[in-house]
Amino acid sequence: MLAGLAASIPAIPARWLYDLKGSELFDAITRLPSYYPTRTETALLKQVMPEIADAIPDGMAVVEFGAGSAAKTPLLLEAIAPAAYVPVDISGEFLESSAADLRRLFPALPIHPVAADFARPFELPAEVEELPRLGFFPGSTIGNFVPRSATDLLRHFRELLGTGALLLIGMDTVKPVERLLAAYDEPEGVTATFNLNLLERINRELGGDIPLDAFRHEARWNDILSRVEMHLVATRDVSFTIDDRPFTFAAGSSIHTENSHKYERRGARVLLLSGGWTPIAEWTDAGEDFAIVLAEAQPNRFAP
Repeated sequence: MLAGLAASIPAIPARWLYDLKGSELFDAITRLPSYYPTRTETALLKQVMPEIADAIPDGMAVVEFGAGSAAKTPLLLEAIAPAAYVPVDISGEFLESSAADLRRLFPALPIHPVAADFARPFELPAEVEELPRLGFFPGSTIGNFVPRSATDLLRHFRELLGTGALLLIGMDTVKPVERLLAAYDEPEGVTATFNLNLLERINRELGGDIPLDAFRHEARWNDILSRVEMHLVATRDVSFTIDDRPFTFAAGSSIHTENSHKYERRGARVLLLSGGWTPIAEWTDAGEDFAIVLAEAQPNRFAP
């Protein structure tokens, strides 16, 4: 993280946004009027879940990457007949809370939370070792990763879940810039608080003395890279230390904190194929604002 701050283009991995407070703030963001992804994806899941359930065999272990509040998870668990549920999230406290809620809703379902960064190697619980697996990756979280990293992540999922596994993934689509930016810089200011909470976390956990009033939240559309970017922009010349290491930012310079890539249909398919997943079904809402794709980790082929 410190190396990222000192880079020629300062950046901090987005996973640092998600401590307990950050996770709670993001959960609040998903309920804001201008934040269309959660609302649209949830409505789409409700609409097409019978078709999704028909395509998913009984008895699979559902592994949800970045489970967070697991708000959409009951829709899936109610529709299929899973053998187990494994929520994976970097925020252990938030994970335990959401797992407890799901245990009350599904008392007969074995639930095995895993506190881990899903983008890095981790092990699934021994209880699901022999079960067929369904990866669940909603919320367009794949868009937080640059294409190279997104491909690596999908390959990581394939290796973890195994050949024959399924992956149900949500992907946000390209749409007018004004609507995209409104979703990431809304008038309520919750996203700004979410972004600035990163600096509070650095001060608290890494011994930093960053003056919080020296930075502001900014959302930008990068058309070449087809993504919304979140930045913390210095409002004045500012110097601070983190773990006794000095940093200086000129007014107007920024720390790049998060990306949200938006995909067109063919681009989404190519990304999944590059990561070792073959799309076998896909659904979109009437306005094509959001896509849900079911893909399969098919056996590797030795010829085209």
